[in-house]
Amino acid sequence: MAQPLSTPHQMPARTERGRKSFPLAALVAGAVAALALLGALLLWFHYGATVFFETIAAGISACF
Repeated sequence: MAQPLSTPHQMPARTERGRKSFPLAALVAGAVAALALLGALLLWFHYGATVFFETIAAGISACF
């Protein structure tokens, strides 16, 4: 008869740290995304669409 690969006692237990760190990481990632969006909207309203797109294009071309 085939033997099981692992028994319930051999399987690692989930830690509470893994559960708590995911919502914190998701919250931080959401906050960074919200700040980036807010910054983009502020630049759009301050400089206008044409200058905004030219600034983005210049930034992308400077990376490559």
